[in-house]
Formats: sequence, structure tokens, C-alpha cells
Amino acid sequence: MFRWFQSLMPREDRFFDLYNRHAQTLADGAGALCELLKGGPNISQAAHKVIGFEQQADSIARDMLLLVRRTFITPFDRSDIKDLINALDDTIDQMQKTAKAVLLFEVERLEPEMAEMGERILQSAKLIVEAVGLLRSLRDNASRLNTITEEIIRLEDDADTLNDKGIKSLFLQHRGGNAMQYIIGVEIYDHLEKVMDRFEDVANRISGIVIEQV
Repeated sequence: MFRWFQSLMPREDRFFDLYNRHAQTLADGAGALCELLKGGPNISQAAHKVIGFEQQADSIARDMLLLVRRTFITPFDRSDIKDLINALDDTIDQMQKTAKAVLLFEVERLEPEMAEMGERILQSAKLIVEAVGLLRSLRDNASRLNTITEEIIRLEDDADTLNDKGIKSLFLQHRGGNAMQYIIGVEIYDHLEKVMDRFEDVANRISGIVIEQV
């Protein structure tokens, strides 16, 4: 009955505009993080770019939560709207934590597996941009949304493998030498793994919305 009633009421399309803006900012942050993880002389500059995109995303998330409070009829359940924007925001928050760790520990060299994890992060972010763009016509795009969420989960599995491989490589490099470099490297890997975990959270939120709405 409530779904039928919703269909008769004008919908607030600004929700989708804000989702699209946040997802694109997330992708921009992932691109900057990917640049950071490649190393080289621009590490600090790339880290500050990530931090800047996170601040932009925070502003968009606040606008979304304010819109939820002020809108009578929403495109789908209010709690789903809030949970999805929070999951998106948590993802770029974790990117920011990665960038801050690199700056804090004055990291100048990053491991090859970190760069590969960065590629998985960027791929996931691009898939999120696509998925969020499909939410406006959710029922028509349910099949593609399910495919996207499955692909993000596969990328998260790939990243877990790279994380394990990278930590093992760090151990072999530093087991007879600089323990601090090993600790710092593990810290960065931990942040990167959590970025991918947050992408999986976003995928699960989207999947849940599809199940409820279709």
C-alpha cells in the first residue's frame, strides 16, 4: 500500500543528484589514492588531494542527511538512504586515513602490491559511480546492479589476496632489519584493506535496496 501511495506522490530527485555527486567525489578520491600508491615525487601532493576530496564528500553527505529530514516522500526507505550515504562516506573516510598515515610516517616508497590494491580500489569506485547512476530507475536496472555488486565483492577478494601477499613480502624484506618499516607498511596495508571492506559494505547496501524494491 505504501509503495502504491509513493507512486502517486512527486519524488525528490535531488537524492539521486547528491548520490551521483558523492559517488563521483569518491571516484576522484580513489584516483588520487591510486596516484599516491604509485609512489614517486608527488606522494604528498596526491595525499592532500585525497584529503580534499574527503572534505567535499563530507559536505555532500551532510546535505543528503538534511534532505532526508526535510522531505516527506523519499525515493526509497529513509533508513536505506541514510545507510547508503553513510557507507559511501565511510569509504572515502578510510581513503583519507590511508593518505594521512602516509603523510604522518613520511612514507617515500610504496610496495607494488599497494599499487595493485589501489587499482582494485579505483575499479570499485568506478563501479559504484555506475551503480549509483542506475538507482534512479532501480527496477529497470536490477540485473545490472546485482552484477556490479558481485563484481565489487570479487575485487574485494582480490584485494585480500594482494594484502596477504604484500604483508608476506614486507616480512621477508625486513625480518632481519628495520622493524619500523615493516610496522608502517602493515599499517598502510590495513588501511587499504579497510577501504575495500567499505566498498563491499556499499555493494551490500545497494544489493539490499534492490531486494527490497524489486
